Amino acid sequence: MKRWTTLLIVICMLGITIPAMGAMSISKMRQNTRFLTDRMAYELKLSPQQYNDVYEVNYDFVNNVRYLMDDVVRGYDYALERYYDFLDVRNDDLRWILSSVQYRRFMGAEHFYRPIYAHENKWQFRIYLVYNNVNFFYYGKPHHYTSYCGGHYRTHFNNVSYYKTHYRDRYRHDVYDGHYRIRHDRVTYDTHRRRDFNVAVRPSRPSGEHHHPSAPQARPDRPKKDHDNRHDGRPSRREQNSRVDKDRRENKRTAPSGREVRRENKKKEKDSTRSRERNKSHSGERSAARMHTV
Repeated sequence: MKRWTTLLIVICMLGITIPAMGAMSISKMRQNTRFLTDRMAYELKLSPQQYNDVYEVNYDFVNNVRYLMDDVVRGYDYALERYYDFLDVRNDDLRWILSSVQYRRFMGAEHFYRPIYAHENKWQFRIYLVYNNVNFFYYGKPHHYTSYCGGHYRTHFNNVSYYKTHYRDRYRHDVYDGHYRIRHDRVTYDTHRRRDFNVAVRPSRPSGEHHHPSAPQARPDRPKKDHDNRHDGRPSRREQNSRVDKDRRENKRTAPSGREVRRENKKKEKDSTRSRERNKSHSGERSAARMHTV
């Protein structure tokens, strides 16, 4: 019994861990998110409340893109667009946490504003280009470092930023109201995309869960018939079958049903009965008239 229980536990653990092997693990994601947030707090002079909120925003962003990044590096167009959509959402959430001055400084630092780039067919965080000591932190862990799992992401709030709706309760600073989106226009989008990933964009989507089957292609035209063929004048087998089917349908429409046949027979019987009764009455009248004349 213990052997079967142990085997069942191992199978369940494999089913949980194997799907996540293709992307960054949860612990690694939290570590990278903390490192990025720690350096943002150091350079932008964040308050403790801002530090905790920025960690949530960075966590949501990294968690959303970690399954996309392999396809982003391969250059798939859908993955690139989704990545920059998530990045625009992240940068929009940060507008309500950072002051206007802090946000301008944030936009001026590529390792904060566009935190991920590709190098040698691998995606990495830009923050490690600036800070090499990955084990040093200026601040302690956020108070919900291990407990936050995306509960403040905007999909839980009718696609409205949680930090926008709670801004007045937490902060009193001015909000940056300029252009902040990477996909503000096509020129800006293409420029940042080349600097971040520098890949040849593939319009087609890869196979797998992101793949949507395209519309079936039209069947190519068949080769034309040879006019010297002696069978050209004969109808094809498909035409013959279609004619037979058409004749059957027409015969089926014109042929009376069983109910109509029975109804017609009953009507004929009634008509014959009435005619016999009518003949009997006429013959009786004739005989009575003959007796009267005699």
